Amino acid sequence: MANDAAGIGAKAQVDFHCLDDNCKDVIQFNLSDVIKKDFQAVCKKCHKTYCFDAVLRDKLTRMLELVAAVRNAEDILGDSNVSVNVAGGSVKVPYALLLTRLNTLVTLEMGGRKVDFHLWIAPSSADTFR
Repeated sequence: MANDAAGIGAKAQVDFHCLDDNCKDVIQFNLSDVIKKDFQAVCKKCHKTYCFDAVLRDKLTRMLELVAAVRNAEDILGDSNVSVNVAGGSVKVPYALLLTRLNTLVTLEMGGRKVDFHLWIAPSSADTFR
């Protein structure tokens, strides 16, 4: 697994809301930075520092690997559809459309609380999924 953004062909940014009840600002970091031993996420507003435990780091690392696998499968995903059953039949929705239009969210435990991590991936090229 590559340890930089080039390894997935894009910048994969993650954000979550600060757990400080008086702050709630959005904390952002690059997903590929999680694999660095000294990684810490820092709130720019209240300066609270978040050090992720081994379990959380493992889950975020596997999310990075999933992003890389999706990037690797772009050519086949461009030809894939998700079928949605509706009254009178079904509708094919291009898988690529789902990947580019839906927000990716993973809910993980951090400090005994469930935290929503939003994943934002910049396209690897202007022709991604075209």
